[in-house]
Amino acid sequence: MTKKGFTSALDMPDVPMGKLPDHLEVQRTRVVCKADAPINTEGIQYSGSYATMGIDNSTPLERFRKNFKVEVIRLTEDEMEFDMIGIDAAIANAFRRILISEVPTMAIERVFMVDNTSPIVDEVLAHRLGLIPLDADPRLFEYMSGHDVANERNTIVFKLHVSCKKGSPRLTVKSDQLEWLPDGSKLHEVAPSFPGEQQKTYTSFSGSQMEVRKKPLGVMHKDITIARLGPGQTIELEAHAVKGIGKVHAKWSPVATAWYRMLPEVVFLKEVKGEEAVQLVDKCKQGVFDIEDLGNGERRAFVKNPRACTLCRECLRGVSEDPVELRRVRDHFIFTIESAAAVPPEVLFTEAVKILEEKCERVISELS
Repeated sequence: MTKKGFTSALDMPDVPMGKLPDHLEVQRTRVVCKADAPINTEGIQYSGSYATMGIDNSTPLERFRKNFKVEVIRLTEDEMEFDMIGIDAAIANAFRRILISEVPTMAIERVFMVDNTSPIVDEVLAHRLGLIPLDADPRLFEYMSGHDVANERNTIVFKLHVSCKKGSPRLTVKSDQLEWLPDGSKLHEVAPSFPGEQQKTYTSFSGSQMEVRKKPLGVMHKDITIARLGPGQTIELEAHAVKGIGKVHAKWSPVATAWYRMLPEVVFLKEVKGEEAVQLVDKCKQGVFDIEDLGNGERRAFVKNPRACTLCRECLRGVSEDPVELRRVRDHFIFTIESAAAVPPEVLFTEAVKILEEKCERVISELS
């Protein structure tokens, strides 16, 4: 006996071996977004889930190589949008986490205060300096451990010396006033014992960084406000930048954000014509739907740009019967990277792939 909306398994048409029924194929490959909540959110991982139907649900290496693709959709100096097709959400999330917390960059770590009479206390000022993105390629520098001496291969030195004269208006200190010192620190660790004594500084540069750098080192954005000085106030300091990763501190994270979403898929459950089509198009503010002319004065809604769907579900509200079904393709991810460092986004992703490869090799080595 068949109820409305349900079909008995005995009444279903025969499905040839090696092919899943449509409803099971949707359950396996799509996340369906209903008006109240999504369904089929958990992936079916067991390789023998559909063995009785002649379907191999495993992911052999050869099949992965054949199906996996990366397609660049948009690429600018600071932002990249690309599609990763044929992977699991766990892999996409691994790339996201690596980009945020494990791809290295350069950031100010140590600040030596000489004079600070500004309204900002030393600790807060040092924290603000650490968050300024630096225009320095981290691949050209080495990590600095606790026992290493600061040298030209692991440290970048900046100097900031700004004063607001008495009687002058308030002075805004910007990030472009940080001066790069290619020869290393100019501050002496201790006062001289006698005139002419060779003074020891906080770095031990054997040569100038200018000799090996293709361009001067500095900041990515020159208009970042560091502080505002009143008449008679001064800031004099030396800042040392080192290589690090976002897992230690967010200032070393090379991305403003790295995120992904599954590819939207919009499927009509019935034809939407006439005034209903106009209402459907007006509901969607993202331009997913449009109207086509069928002739004889009839018009019908169609899916124009499914990629723009944000799952706001406005198209499902206020109707007695859903005109469309909103889905997400389970193994197709739209990935966006916004670089905040000197390294362009496509290079950041390449570095993330290398780090994931190193992790895999480490696991294989430990298991063997």
